[in-house]
Amino acid sequence: MPKLFQLITAIALAVMLVSPVSAATIINGQYADYQAGTFDDVKVTVPVDTYYERLTDYANGYSVLVPQGLKLDASLSPVVTVLTNDLVRMEIFYDNFTNTEASTADYMVYSNRFLNNTRDHTLLADDTYRENGFKIHLLNWTRRKLAHMPNDKNYYASIELAKNSNEVYTIIIKSTQPIENAGEIATSFTLVERQGTPQFNRTEAKSTTPFSAETRAVYDKFFSVSSPLRWGIFEPVAPQKFENLDALEARLDYKFPVLVRYQSFTERLPIMALNAAYERGRIVELTLQTGYDFTDNSSVIYDILDGKYDEYLEMYAKQIKYFGHPILFRLNNEMNGDWCWYSAHYYSKDAELYKAMWRYIRSVFDANGIDNVIWVWNPHDLSFPAFKWNHHMMYYPGDEYVDVVGLTGYNTGTYFPGERWREFSSIYPQVYTEYTQQFSKPFMITEFGSNSFGGNKPQWMNRMFEQIGQFDKIKVAIWWNGIDRDSQGNPGRIYLLDETEETTEAFRQGLTKFTRQ
Repeated sequence: MPKLFQLITAIALAVMLVSPVSAATIINGQYADYQAGTFDDVKVTVPVDTYYERLTDYANGYSVLVPQGLKLDASLSPVVTVLTNDLVRMEIFYDNFTNTEASTADYMVYSNRFLNNTRDHTLLADDTYRENGFKIHLLNWTRRKLAHMPNDKNYYASIELAKNSNEVYTIIIKSTQPIENAGEIATSFTLVERQGTPQFNRTEAKSTTPFSAETRAVYDKFFSVSSPLRWGIFEPVAPQKFENLDALEARLDYKFPVLVRYQSFTERLPIMALNAAYERGRIVELTLQTGYDFTDNSSVIYDILDGKYDEYLEMYAKQIKYFGHPILFRLNNEMNGDWCWYSAHYYSKDAELYKAMWRYIRSVFDANGIDNVIWVWNPHDLSFPAFKWNHHMMYYPGDEYVDVVGLTGYNTGTYFPGERWREFSSIYPQVYTEYTQQFSKPFMITEFGSNSFGGNKPQWMNRMFEQIGQFDKIKVAIWWNGIDRDSQGNPGRIYLLDETEETTEAFRQGLTKFTRQ
């Protein structure tokens, strides 16, 4: 018997000894009695033999053999269908690249570039062949066990089944033991007629973040249902120094209550900056991006979960507790972008590890009695690459661990190849609608801005101020007042709100519509 299924089969046999294994139907994410003619989001599992059952996912149009003894999770059905227990996890994705620049060939190459990191990944098999009408790319690899990852599934198989140049199904298997049956699962995969539509079926829970009285007051002030929209800013030297910000605020006749401060593992908690902000009556959106500046951080998630940064995180938590005042804590933002070294693009296409990292750091905070942190989870509005395994919901650590959902979408302009001018109305209504369907938590725009290359920036600002007030769940909007430069150091994305007299006046006029407290 293949090693993958030895323990799984033992569990399945134990269940069968108690009662016969029967077919199961999952309708809109819930196990239910089969109803003939019901085709919303329907998935059915039927026992095949001692080891397998056949999953048929009508909404996503496929059928495949899966091990007995796995629980099916269809809560993110438009993104992924998951089957899991303590020993194994299967994730099944469908991607369609029609009317995009990507193809299934691109997908098969780009999805697996993490294997170039031979320090952390050991390739066990790499086969490409045609079978049952599919071009199949079958990979096996492994990595070291991670100390802070319970039931760590460190053996992987990836089955990519290309239907044509635009459509591809992917089955990612993760196991506590070597996987030897990936080929058999690939051979069993067939298409079925699509019936119904995949739906999000998430059941929300409440945050369990402990708040001090002061932190609760700040949360209620900024993020209650009745809170008005307030503005924040990233100004490169604030809150360490306020000279530039003081001058800008005087020109705008507005005091920004929220400031952004970035940091990496290169420094410890910027306690002086936090104190300076507190003394000025400001709240800091403290953005910790785990890794070191100007170095290769492609192992960072593995290293965090393997205990390399335990001492750093313990000291970091103690310093936050010592500071004692409320902080908006944004951990590893834009994780669904491949420009971030904590994206699953770098570590086995396994976003579960990002979620485990988040929960582990939260556990360190909880163990130190921290009650002055408001946790902000913040993907980018567009996933790069735009593959389902990199979808933003794959990175969501759970309602218990998140207090505020962050939105980020920029008008990057046209300076860099492949980028385009995007109006505020082409970014935020779409992401706001999508996030509102997924979350009941309050939102904040954690950073955004408009370039001046490619269009009329003052007009962009005017339209943004006219439109932003209609999104009542957005309680804070933070303008990123900086510049992204090209490889030669030339300005490429100029997000400065005070770039010209016209942009400064447009922003000043826009702010007059919003609260100043």
